[in-house]
Amino acid sequence: MPRVLAFDSGIGGLGVVAQLRPLLPGIPVDYLADTAVFPYGEQPDTLLRERIVRLVGAAIARLRPSVVVVACNTASTLALDSLRAAYDVPFVGCVPPIKWAADQTRTGTIGLLATRATVRRPYLKALSARFAPNCTLLAHGARGLADMAENAFRGTPPDPTRLRAELAGLFGQPGGAAIDVVGLGCTHYTFLLDAMREAGPPHVTWLDPAPAVARQAARVLASCPALTEAPSSSLPEQFCFTALPHDLAALQPGLAALGYRQGAIRLFDAAANSEHG
Repeated sequence: MPRVLAFDSGIGGLGVVAQLRPLLPGIPVDYLADTAVFPYGEQPDTLLRERIVRLVGAAIARLRPSVVVVACNTASTLALDSLRAAYDVPFVGCVPPIKWAADQTRTGTIGLLATRATVRRPYLKALSARFAPNCTLLAHGARGLADMAENAFRGTPPDPTRLRAELAGLFGQPGGAAIDVVGLGCTHYTFLLDAMREAGPPHVTWLDPAPAVARQAARVLASCPALTEAPSSSLPEQFCFTALPHDLAALQPGLAALGYRQGAIRLFDAAANSEHG
């Protein structure tokens, strides 16, 4: 049976997993959260790239996925090319939805909320030049949103004042009042989407790439029959952390709702290429 590996720095990629479940019923979707160095947006590029390639490689060797979904914008913009060069497995990445936003805007001014690392990288400028040359792109590296999203997944709604302050970093820029479409450039923000719609300007359209990423992963899996017939790991579906959260009990209801029961949770040791319950 084929299986999918989803990778992120935390729980952000679970928004993609939620979209994958109905598209791939019965297919195991393993998950690897690199919680030991969360959040990725605050880490040095070189060390982070090396870590991602090594960690995902260890997971591939252990779980033998048919497709790997890099369900993290920071990891995708930084390491997707390196992963594809290193491993003979199809990869599906997440990139800021600049083209989608450019297609949707009527004012010609589009917004992006992402990590500071994604905002500062040349990759974003290249995307904008290629897919939105006639648009004004305003981006905000939102340090606090990923933490708010992690808490929201655990059942704690974001503080409205803090959320509005983060959104002001985007809409409060010169020309920000003209933004009519905002793309989510971090998979974590899926879990804040309703709150941002409520707190943001009423005329804004919010774009969450998670459904499109899931559809692309399903297409890649379906287009590679040889992969689906190849031997895969006989291990049960697993949810792996590189460091167990101190509040694991608060995470478990959300994980269970996505199909990850308590027995699926593991501590992933990349150096030993093993998981421990």
